Amino acid sequence: MLDSYIHKGLRKKLVELLKTKGIKNELILKGFNDIPRHFFIDSAFSDWAYKDVPFKIAASQTISQPYTVAIMTELLGIKKGDKVLEVGTGSGFQACMLSYCGAKVYSIERHAILSKSASLLMDELGYKDIRLLVGDGYEGSPRFAPFDKIIVTAGATELPRTLIGQLKVGGVMVVPVGENEHSQEMLRITKTSATELYQENFGSFKFVPFISGVNMD
Repeated sequence: MLDSYIHKGLRKKLVELLKTKGIKNELILKGFNDIPRHFFIDSAFSDWAYKDVPFKIAASQTISQPYTVAIMTELLGIKKGDKVLEVGTGSGFQACMLSYCGAKVYSIERHAILSKSASLLMDELGYKDIRLLVGDGYEGSPRFAPFDKIIVTAGATELPRTLIGQLKVGGVMVVPVGENEHSQEMLRITKTSATELYQENFGSFKFVPFISGVNMD
């Protein structure tokens, strides 16, 4: 795969755009500059990787728009060594960003075809510390729980309680929630005790729906 000077220039422009939209975390911005985002979509549309819009990938899913990836990562407040569960591997870009920021990533995807393609790409890019799982995101990953942080990259109709149960006390989950299929509210949930949560709202976003089950095709 080719990472040209043109692509590198587009990444620099994207980083400047993210700064104007309020992204301040320097490590996240550096990740957008260093990770070749165009590798994560069809090569025929590589320039679209650096536009601040979502883009369709296989299995009727999308790679989230860059700002959405940036703000969700920033809201998580990743610390080096954090054990993070990502629900919805998709293209794999978000998982790579989490790893770049120092997280130990477990990423679960309901579409086996997406998990397989993400695995091949991550191997090529050298991301060896991301554990990819095929399964029902609503069930999370009890085997590897509890997690310091959880990120859900699909729109849930309500707070996913099973996932909250897999979050450490003091841990943080970022999840878009809403019953309107065209818009969800970006929530940051902090688990303040075994029975209590603190919720913050960071505005409206649009995601593909959070669906239960597994598709092995």
